[in-house]
Amino acid sequence: MVTLLCLVLPTLLLASQGAALPAAPLLPAALQQRIDTALASRQDSDPPRTRHLLANGQPRFTNRLILESSPYLLQHAHNPVNWYPWGDAAFAAARDQHKSILLSIGYSTCHWCHVMERESFDNVEIAEYLNANYIAIKVDREERPDIDRIYAAVVEAFGSNPGWPMTVWLTPDRQPFYAGSYYPAYDGDRGVERGFLTLLRSLHAVWDENQDGVGRVSDKLVAAVRRRMVPVTGTSMPSDAVFSHAYQTLRNAYDPVNGGLIIVPKFASHLPTGFLLRYHHRFGDADALDMATHTLEQMARGGIHDQIGGGFHRYATDAQWQVPHFEKMLYDNALLAIAYLEAFRLSGEAEFERVCRQILQYAIRDMQAPGGAFYSASDADSRTADGAMLEGAFFTWRFAELESFLNAPELQLVAALYGVDKGGPGRSVLHISRTAEELADELGLDPAQLAQLSDIARQKVYRARSARPPPFRDTKILTAWNGLMVSAFARASLYLDEPSYLAVAERAAHFLLDNMMDESRLSRVYVQGAASGVAFADDYAYLIQALIDLYEASGDIEWFQSALRLQRQMTDVFLDADDGGYFYSAADANVPLSREKSGFDGDMPSANAIAVLNLLRLYKFTSDDDYRLEAERVLTFFGDVMRKSPTATSWLLSGLDFHNQGGKEIVIVTPGDRAGAAPFLAQVRSSFAPNDVLVVVRHGAELERHAEHVRILEGKIAIRGAVTAYVCEHGVCDLPTSDVEVFAAQIKTGGRE
Repeated sequence: MVTLLCLVLPTLLLASQGAALPAAPLLPAALQQRIDTALASRQDSDPPRTRHLLANGQPRFTNRLILESSPYLLQHAHNPVNWYPWGDAAFAAARDQHKSILLSIGYSTCHWCHVMERESFDNVEIAEYLNANYIAIKVDREERPDIDRIYAAVVEAFGSNPGWPMTVWLTPDRQPFYAGSYYPAYDGDRGVERGFLTLLRSLHAVWDENQDGVGRVSDKLVAAVRRRMVPVTGTSMPSDAVFSHAYQTLRNAYDPVNGGLIIVPKFASHLPTGFLLRYHHRFGDADALDMATHTLEQMARGGIHDQIGGGFHRYATDAQWQVPHFEKMLYDNALLAIAYLEAFRLSGEAEFERVCRQILQYAIRDMQAPGGAFYSASDADSRTADGAMLEGAFFTWRFAELESFLNAPELQLVAALYGVDKGGPGRSVLHISRTAEELADELGLDPAQLAQLSDIARQKVYRARSARPPPFRDTKILTAWNGLMVSAFARASLYLDEPSYLAVAERAAHFLLDNMMDESRLSRVYVQGAASGVAFADDYAYLIQALIDLYEASGDIEWFQSALRLQRQMTDVFLDADDGGYFYSAADANVPLSREKSGFDGDMPSANAIAVLNLLRLYKFTSDDDYRLEAERVLTFFGDVMRKSPTATSWLLSGLDFHNQGGKEIVIVTPGDRAGAAPFLAQVRSSFAPNDVLVVVRHGAELERHAEHVRILEGKIAIRGAVTAYVCEHGVCDLPTSDVEVFAAQIKTGGRE
């Protein structure tokens, strides 16, 4: 014990030698001790993110965020700001000290969050003013999306587009009275008239001198937020005319040259390719297919696509998809993998399959945690060779850098293929600057030679890039985002006939069910070896979807049983039993201002939209009419929203299409293992039918076990010991068949393939 104290005590003393936070009250001794202990335990971790260092390299300042597990909050643990995490303690301090609150919301891989941290929150002058006059709260939007969504509605009420960092001024009762996003530190910085410090002073004066006026503004904002968070109950589901309305709106906003929408910056999610592919499938409109595939082609060629390592960056800052914001988000890549997979299934274009596989390989290589789940994101910024932080440093190249390790033919190819500027002073973002045919002609190579040389050169560039300091990776595991990636792997395993993808999907799903789920509730976050935070509606919806996808891909009934169990929980915790639709947060979540109930898609599909698709799929599998009725209540509740804003509710429209059009129930019963169904599954893969459901099951005890839950299996057998397929639609079944060609005709009937 004495020896242990001798080792630990100097470290604790060293940790406590940092300066007190400027103009902040002294912390209680017990809290300070916890902070010192936490700091000592992190001595060997990454260097502190602050310019305020002691001579020994330790941070000069440490605040209570050092006690948190969120990677984003920990990034701010050495700011001179007296940060609080979101919680009752912060609001009690505001009431006790008669102060207003500065709420800052962001996430760990947010470039402009880092900029505002360096400019303002790591600035002693600004921190001193903040600490003396405000209670400052930091929130990780990825761990608390409910708080983020509520105060984003406040920013919208001020007539601005919400973004991050989000900056909100609150009363001690959590009510907002001013809001915005990123603010430069001082007047004149980046061309702004009023900087952050001036704004802090002005709003503090307003709070001090006119709290009645602040209250009136706050009341109006809260009323506006509540109107935004829960729409007026719809009276009916929309007719099919809503699909044409959505499609025409998208056509009018479409960029025919570059794909996507005619807006900058360009987010992949802003053109709903899934809706366009379904619109083409339903109505046969060739332009809808062209809009979707042209967008995916242009994105794959652009700098938004990591041409060397696979995966996609968050968005492009230009119309041509060439200059990205370099952070990578797990959810983007999961949704894009599915988009490219669906485009491949519908068009047969091999390039779409290649991009899908590259995304999934990137996820396995760079984002998979040891337990099989997936990390959240990687940063836009990384260190250059001289140690400076630079956005895109890891991904961009100068010609001379490539010249140092590529031979002459390889250098010529890489520079020509990826658009590297030989003489320019800046760094090049690699993008496909010409087609393979054009490049082969230019270099005098046949296609096979070009492919071989390209592969060798790309691998060399990848190895050289891997030696660079990598971007920060946010290693927290989020249930919702992992659900999306499990779906991507499960669907790819089925439709690309790739068993290794199924193994990845199952391993990740096992991790989620083993670590994020107890008997009564799902957790949202897993970080530092523990689950925390109650789940939200999207955590449930995306994971249920993933489990249904896994059942179709694997035939393992345990995935389906877990989906049923989670759907019951979701209904119990989130469903609005009076009006229909799912609230985003649970009733006991202590959400400020209002419980949101939204059908709008953002970066990801709305939880209500995915819930509708899940319910309709469960209805098809189980024949339980309660699922259909629940889906209809959701669609009815959001009926007016879909009519008014069809392009913002494209995933709800996919659910409406599923409800109105339906799809087939495909059952394949094998006398032996799943391999016997291979010829039939090949036919399923050859067509795009997004509303079909699929069961592959072995005759006998396995079928009987499945049929306890999957009622469409009743009466299905392997006739005369042969693989037998059953295709049903709207309660009417074709004759069972063991003939693959007959089966192929049955699953295509009624579609446009």
